[in-house]
Amino acid sequence: LIADRQEGIGVCGWILVSLSFLLVLITFPISIWACIKLVIREYERVVVFRLGHILSKKAKGPGMILILPCTDTLIKVDLRTVTCNIPPQELILTKDAITTQVDGAVYYRIHSAVSAIASITDVHSATFLLAQTTLRNVPGTQILAQLLASQEEIAHSIQAILDSTMEQWGVRVAQAEIKDVRIPVAFQRPMAAEAEAAREARAKVRSTAIGKMSASKTLKQASMVLAESPAGLQLPYLQTLTTLAAENNSTIVFPLPINVLESLGQKNRGG
Repeated sequence: LIADRQEGIGVCGWILVSLSFLLVLITFPISIWACIKLVIREYERVVVFRLGHILSKKAKGPGMILILPCTDTLIKVDLRTVTCNIPPQELILTKDAITTQVDGAVYYRIHSAVSAIASITDVHSATFLLAQTTLRNVPGTQILAQLLASQEEIAHSIQAILDSTMEQWGVRVAQAEIKDVRIPVAFQRPMAAEAEAAREARAKVRSTAIGKMSASKTLKQASMVLAESPAGLQLPYLQTLTTLAAENNSTIVFPLPINVLESLGQKNRGG
């Protein structure tokens, strides 16, 4: 960083500083009003330049600042959190070739006043442009479904990218948010139809599964009742014969109990 290089002001610079000190001493106490430049608030810091060089690696404040009136200049920096409202970014093409509009917000603050002054011309304008570009580029690496379902993860990715770049500017990103994702009407209708079809398919599968489960439970209960009364099996047999006799069939179906077949099998094996 430029602020990390402490360079000397040279022989001429020291002569000018000495003359400034002398002028202050000669005109004291009148000159004290020129030396007391301003009072710095708790949320502010001041970067002091002496003959064009940063006077200290650390900004001054809060409190009262004393400067030499002839050689020192100062720049005030606000350390409070700034809200950067990013307008909707038009025609963002996702990975699956769908155009969207995305808008968001970035909350950041300056943690190093010296770096914010010495490393970049306008830190707030640069932060806004970088956030705007990042918000346009990052959604382009995702498909639309991921963009809609994983907005928090994408916001964290945007925050990490901004932090890695803006750290050298003395700026720290507190939070990045995606406020809204807008999809053109031409894409909304097919997506709604696809989602409705998927819901209907899941409902049909669920209803079929529930029906089969209910039928299996009923069959289990029926088998338990028939096990207690084997003679009850004759009723389904007779009902089946009645159904077959109602039609003009030349085939006669005669139900044979299973226990009879078992007894016949045992006799054959015995014979």
